[in-house]
Amino acid sequence: MTAPGGDLPPHPGLAGGPVYLDYNATTPVDPRVAEAMAPYLTDFFGNPSSSHPYGETPRSALAQARTQVADLIGAEPGEIVFTASGSEADLLALRGVVLASGRPHPHVVTQATEHPAVLETCRALERLHGAHVTVLPVDRYGLVSPAALAAAFTEDTVLVSVMAANNETGALQPITELAALTHEHGAFFHCDAAQAVGKIPLDVKALGLDLLTVVGHKMYAPKGAAALYVRDGVELEPVVYGGDQEHGLRAGTENVALAVALGTAAQIAAAELADDSPARIAALRDDLHQRLVAALPARVHLNGPQTNRLPNTLNVSVEGVLGHELLLAVSEIAASTGSACHSGTHAPSPVLTAMGVDTARALGALRLSLGRWSTADGIETAAAALIRAVGAQ
Repeated sequence: MTAPGGDLPPHPGLAGGPVYLDYNATTPVDPRVAEAMAPYLTDFFGNPSSSHPYGETPRSALAQARTQVADLIGAEPGEIVFTASGSEADLLALRGVVLASGRPHPHVVTQATEHPAVLETCRALERLHGAHVTVLPVDRYGLVSPAALAAAFTEDTVLVSVMAANNETGALQPITELAALTHEHGAFFHCDAAQAVGKIPLDVKALGLDLLTVVGHKMYAPKGAAALYVRDGVELEPVVYGGDQEHGLRAGTENVALAVALGTAAQIAAAELADDSPARIAALRDDLHQRLVAALPARVHLNGPQTNRLPNTLNVSVEGVLGHELLLAVSEIAASTGSACHSGTHAPSPVLTAMGVDTARALGALRLSLGRWSTADGIETAAAALIRAVGAQ
């Protein structure tokens, strides 16, 4: 297999395995990231809050990582709060705003294709804290209408939470317009950008964001590394109480190694965005799509927008097949469907259902997501395997 991008060596974790097309689920840890974090698991073990020499290097590394993450999204280092997951960052943002608002019945607005980390937090806020939540519908492309948001505001609205990019279809929401509307009504805007950060350029100031979620394992850092951007001046209720770590919002001694990993991943992502790596990945994605359409005309249907989506994401339904059965028959690739399996019964993706996709088509969906180690050879192999398997069914 040729090296991705021409210079990067093949990833050791992918060697000899099926073609990996599940980058939206998780990414392999970049060896450069692993190398950067390793000393903080061994040599530089000190507590960054310690005043003695063992705390100096970890403290400096933590500050550098905060700067690296901030630089990737156009923030200030002091606006970055490290967390252990994107779900935790979402919780800190939503619960933090609602509880800090001091209102007896705060109103939160989100939308139907949000990640469960947001939707379930909203339900918990209703159940535990007297919040009222409005879930906006999406159109057939999975997009929120700014007009629908404008009509949803009440005098108690404190927060709007809309993701930057959908994890299944890659659909990009009109974040700038939605954030501007939110500020016109005196509320804060949170954006779960787990799937978008590092894949497309994002600038929190230009977008007008108050809060933004960053997730390490979606951008070649280990699982357990994430962050929340909190615009200076936004008050939040802490997610963990105790010490004054992470600006008092998340008590507990920081995991310096994972912070270093996230910072290094952010620095690499910024360099790749500058080198127009998204264009390379988008070209591979489109090649995969075109190969499938050419071999299976009238049977392959794109789910989501044609252009206004992540460069790495292809969600297609194959008419006449079930997505999970198709993937089981194709040992040459590793990918996902949008369906959920409960006790052996597969249900259509809630994302596709919210977009109005009928059940048969939704059950035939495949999410094929590319990334840093995707190659032209791999795409050719994956397409041929899928085409053969469809023909055999």
